[in-house]
Amino acid sequence: MIDIKVYHVSEIMTNCSYLVDKATGKSAVVDPGGKSQKLIEQIKSDGGKLEYVMLTHGHYDHILFAKELADMFGARIVTGKHNGEFLSNPSLNLTAKHFLDMTPFSADILLDDGEKFMLGETEITYLYTPGHTSGCGVFIFDDVMICGDVLFCESCGRTDLPTGDDYTITQSLKRLKNLEGDYTVIPGHGPFTTLEHERRFNPYMRGL
Repeated sequence: MIDIKVYHVSEIMTNCSYLVDKATGKSAVVDPGGKSQKLIEQIKSDGGKLEYVMLTHGHYDHILFAKELADMFGARIVTGKHNGEFLSNPSLNLTAKHFLDMTPFSADILLDDGEKFMLGETEITYLYTPGHTSGCGVFIFDDVMICGDVLFCESCGRTDLPTGDDYTITQSLKRLKNLEGDYTVIPGHGPFTTLEHERRFNPYMRGL
């Protein structure tokens, strides 16, 4: 089981999740799109056992602080294999568009669709869910889904940025809708929701 604390980072309030495995105290951070001193202090207070920096996709507001944070605690950067190029391509990660300075970096672990890994004693599953970008993915553990910018509360990610695609995001939303059971959904921005709520009320998912 994992405890979760969410910090709002970057100028557009990205939901950056801090995950701590209850059994071992080992931790991970998902989508550190900007520096949070409070997050850094919390990791240190918890013993500095940061294992992973996990990235749902490669836009700057989800990755800008990833390399620095990983280096600070000796953590490994984890993302989907289709997202790897975004970490080093300023046109894809939108740092060029927004005149942001970020040194290109690479992931330590590139995941295939459906691949699983362990944070302490908790199993995490990666699902490839392209559409917002060609590199988007979702992390699932316990009854929680961290979905980046694929699914929002009663909405979904935009598709007008490089590698975005309307048909592809529709297929990804359909895949999430058809998962068994319910999940707490932590999107990349905005309020938390549940998968069952989105099945019923999200206009992009309801008719799929």
